[in-house]
Amino acid sequence: MATPDLFDPEIETLPPEALRRLQERYWQSQWDYVRRASDFYRAHLGEAQRRRITLDGLEALPLTEKEAIRTSQERHPPYGEHVACAETRIVRLHRTSGMTGRALIMAQSAADAAVTAAVGARSMRAAGLRPGHRVVHCLNYCLWTGGVTDHLILEAAGATVIPFGVGNTRELIRTIRALGATAISCTPSYPALLEKLLAEEDGPAPRDLGLELALFGGEGGLDNAEFRRRLEQVWGFRARNANYGLSEVISILGGQCEATNDLHFHAGDAIFAELLEPETGRRLPIREGSVGELVATHLRKECQPLLRYRTRDVLTVTGTGPCGCGRSGWRFRVTGRTDDMFKVRGVNVFPSAVRAVIADHPGLSTGHFRIRLAGPGPYDRIELTVEAAAALPVERWDEAARAIEAAIKLKLAAGAEVRMVAPESLPRTAGKTSWIERSP
Repeated sequence: MATPDLFDPEIETLPPEALRRLQERYWQSQWDYVRRASDFYRAHLGEAQRRRITLDGLEALPLTEKEAIRTSQERHPPYGEHVACAETRIVRLHRTSGMTGRALIMAQSAADAAVTAAVGARSMRAAGLRPGHRVVHCLNYCLWTGGVTDHLILEAAGATVIPFGVGNTRELIRTIRALGATAISCTPSYPALLEKLLAEEDGPAPRDLGLELALFGGEGGLDNAEFRRRLEQVWGFRARNANYGLSEVISILGGQCEATNDLHFHAGDAIFAELLEPETGRRLPIREGSVGELVATHLRKECQPLLRYRTRDVLTVTGTGPCGCGRSGWRFRVTGRTDDMFKVRGVNVFPSAVRAVIADHPGLSTGHFRIRLAGPGPYDRIELTVEAAAALPVERWDEAARAIEAAIKLKLAAGAEVRMVAPESLPRTAGKTSWIERSP
């Protein structure tokens, strides 16, 4: 396969040993900066701040928990003691979604914004975005980073950006046609809403809108081959998971290329990644088959640097050798979250694993569901509300529920109780979707 148009070929094709040398150089400067400039880390690190720490020795440093950042910001609003630069250097503020607790305020300097845009642009180029594309950006232009930050990433990749945001679906369709958009940036569930409106109003077929490329983020689903294949058949575009990241770490750090459905780790010169075994906290090697929680350390961050930050995302490493696209970084899939994991009769269950089982049955469900967790657990079974597929007759819903229960038992070794509901009855979101509903 021919090498594609890489955004940053010098970095994207670095052999692992050369990348590690670069990371170590960046880290020594970052380590000195954090110890000097961050009140938060001077208190958090204790005696460890007095030592010279290499990347191999990072395990000597304590982990950083999101709750510690929240507490600092509540005591010293709006930034907390976590901010490490003068306020005159701050050019933009964001807020996290707050899906796993109270929202964080995130600040960026111009230097931080430039690194964020460059790393994200690598992901967009890998996904197929090129100068000459007109991409309509349909994520929320609010305090969430998915709006303006990802807009600037799309611009950095060389595309012409149409800043649309969320809502007003009819106007979006008119805008796509009037401005000749050739790409769309949105969540994977959003095209279904457009399809529904086009069908209700006897509009053009989705593929007649002329979109060539879809850049997805904020939700899962594209790991399911049938879901992806249907999207591409109906719309005529190439579907790419181009937008995996965490607001407090970096907006986009992973995305797909044309050679694999796995995600490239695009941020090797900005983020040092560790994988920790969820049960023991032991660091795992980044090699094919490793499964662990992503712990992120900034190598170049001015405003709010993080050291050994627990993301709670569980990654499975799927490859470390050169990819067919020409990139040399390791590849992975996001396979769960440690803070979403729950136990059913001694079995660890991740909502992402439930999602994968449901996605394997597109004839039974739209793929949308909610897990109901009452109390702190452990639980006897997984209680689920699952949307029925649009073409599934109501009289077959009970049969579908039993089939999904059997598939979960087979794949996850956990019992399930499924309640089917009508298509489109569960809420869609403009950003990340929570698959769990908790009650006391």
